[in-house]
Amino acid sequence: MAAHPGARGTARPATTSPHPATDKSPLVLSGATVVLPTGTVKGGRVIVDGTHIVGSAPENAQVIDVTNHWLVPGFVDLHNHGGGGASFTSGTIEDVLKGIRTHQNHGTTTLIASTVTGDMDFLAQRAGLLSELAEQGDIAGIHFEGPFISPCRKGAHSENLLRDPDPAEVRKLVDAARGQAKMVTLATELPGGIDSVRLLAEHGVIAAIGHTDATYEQTVEAIDAGATVATHLFNAMPQIGHRAPGPITALLEDERITVELINDGTHLHPASLQLAFHHAAAHRVAFITDAMDAAGFGDGRYMLGPLEVEVSEGVARLVEGGSIAGSTLTLDRAFKRAVTVDRLPVEDVVAAISANPARLLGMSDRIGSLEPGKDADLVLLDHQFDLKGVMRRGEWVVDPQLG
Repeated sequence: MAAHPGARGTARPATTSPHPATDKSPLVLSGATVVLPTGTVKGGRVIVDGTHIVGSAPENAQVIDVTNHWLVPGFVDLHNHGGGGASFTSGTIEDVLKGIRTHQNHGTTTLIASTVTGDMDFLAQRAGLLSELAEQGDIAGIHFEGPFISPCRKGAHSENLLRDPDPAEVRKLVDAARGQAKMVTLATELPGGIDSVRLLAEHGVIAAIGHTDATYEQTVEAIDAGATVATHLFNAMPQIGHRAPGPITALLEDERITVELINDGTHLHPASLQLAFHHAAAHRVAFITDAMDAAGFGDGRYMLGPLEVEVSEGVARLVEGGSIAGSTLTLDRAFKRAVTVDRLPVEDVVAAISANPARLLGMSDRIGSLEPGKDADLVLLDHQFDLKGVMRRGEWVVDPQLG
């Protein structure tokens, strides 16, 4: 997703300025409203020693006053195609790292790199490159969105590259990822779809239902076969009908499903978001960005795989046809909107943006909450829920400069 040269002037540089905490001396962040799994604590504190959160402060700990701020866990993005002008689908390793840094600057401390539909050999090659970054800990794994999706609901995917989910081809991509494949989005009603869901479940890879034209009954069959995620619920799937309830109803009603939501004000009406929270409840929602490389970068012309995208006023659409083409969202914006516009409880937003995706990825022993023993991944927000600081594994990515 290379940007047009005219779009390059708005890049936001990575924030890597060191804070005194980066000398690895213990640090106490004191006085904030801290969101914990057990509840929200006013005037609380979080203690960081090295790369982890600890339960008690050593004598040599530095204390930083963060009164009138919120401390929440680092954000976890399950579905992200790039940012900062860089594409996870087509960029070099340096490009991918630039995109990762862009999202870290906006609070995402754990990220799954998503691809878009492409030639199978090309996707296998990309899987090899991205798996190197996963093995180094820069990303938490790979999500294949396409090519195993419905031409009826292709969205911003190239129709001539789509194919049925043949389990042998699904296995090829999983194997190319060298154990780093975390999720595959499928139109499970297509030939081979149910067998591919079973294959993914057997290999510990999340089978996500998305870009689908499935009926209610076909969706239930896929869930029973092992699917556990709805890829950007409501988008790129049939809408709810009173005689044909479709996939949305099946995905909302089943406790085994986590539903992805893109809370950017473009992909979803606020009432649809409220509907999802009402029926799935906060413990089954995961906020995602579905970001393309314009996220954190600016308007202009981009490439999404082989398709040209025009980004205008922050909304990405295909040049040909006008379909929405991913988003320019960052998770700090999704957080603020959820609290200030959608009026969701902060605790529910933290669950959707941190705890739930961490649990889904099998990483809740390390990330997703501010508890002793876990990675020191945290986000500092002011009283208006604007981002002021980001810490990843005990290092400030965005330095709050609080003294």
